[in-house]
Amino acid sequence: MFIGNYNLVHILELVKDAETIAVTGHNNPDGDCIGSTLAIYNYLTKMGKKVDVYLEPIGKEFNELPGSEVIKNEPEDTVYDVFFMLDLGDVDRIGVVSELFSKAKKTVCIDHHITSKGVADENFIITSLSSTCELVFEMMDLDLIDKDVAACLYTGIIHDTGVFHHGCTSKRTMQIAGELMDKGIDFGHIIDHNFYSKTYKQNQVLGRCLMESMILWDGVGVVSYLTRKEMDFYMIDSNDAGGIIDQLRLTEGVKVAILIKEQEPHLFKVSMRSTVTDIDVSKVAAFFGGGGHKMAAGCTISSGTVHDVINNITKQLQFQLKTKGYI
Repeated sequence: MFIGNYNLVHILELVKDAETIAVTGHNNPDGDCIGSTLAIYNYLTKMGKKVDVYLEPIGKEFNELPGSEVIKNEPEDTVYDVFFMLDLGDVDRIGVVSELFSKAKKTVCIDHHITSKGVADENFIITSLSSTCELVFEMMDLDLIDKDVAACLYTGIIHDTGVFHHGCTSKRTMQIAGELMDKGIDFGHIIDHNFYSKTYKQNQVLGRCLMESMILWDGVGVVSYLTRKEMDFYMIDSNDAGGIIDQLRLTEGVKVAILIKEQEPHLFKVSMRSTVTDIDVSKVAAFFGGGGHKMAAGCTISSGTVHDVINNITKQLQFQLKTKGYI
């Protein structure tokens, strides 16, 4: 049975006659993307369905999630009966599996982003929810959610709510979290493992980013960056830089925080966080072909130097900051 008040279809109904099913999410998958894809994988697998999961390589903090070991990074030549697109609504952002998605007999989009384009045969997009995992929960039978599914859903929810800190957290979000906790998950460990536990090298990088950060607009903004050379020196990858942007966001007086990571020469991954509800960083991310949420978003930019990226990003942010009277 459904707990929510939404006009939704049960996930099992969507795959009732399907023999082959696939799930995927967006490029550079985050916690909500990974949690929702693996939640559906575990849910349907335990109902006797064959499910393939396609995602780009995930961060180490997600390796404990049930089903993470079956994730495929490269497409297989299969025409799927049902193909789920989770946590996005744009075929261009599912990368190498876009052709498989297009060839599937039925496609389904489940998302909560306002930028979703509704490109699937069946689209379930509710932008008022905290996360795609919250929406996926509403499309499942509570009695059929086991500990593995609950762990995946809880992980996605805490990532998109900033452990229930962001403004997208609702009373319903907390009710769902309670239902998932009742399934026996080690919720304290999940939070620690995803947010607070860091390797020594990660702490070194965090310290470097804080030391090298720059204040913008007389303290209204803060930016820091990691070069490819620095990540190679510390022997970390982009996924190991989790938590840095959130620490920058906590700087007193800051309304916008920016972290830039060099992926390869002239290619940079940008993360942005807003600390106020009237500054929408997702609009800036969308301008550069990315996406995300109003207060947490990201994009990838091809540019000459990191300083070019800073100039391009701040130019777009400055308009909003001026309009709202922050600068």
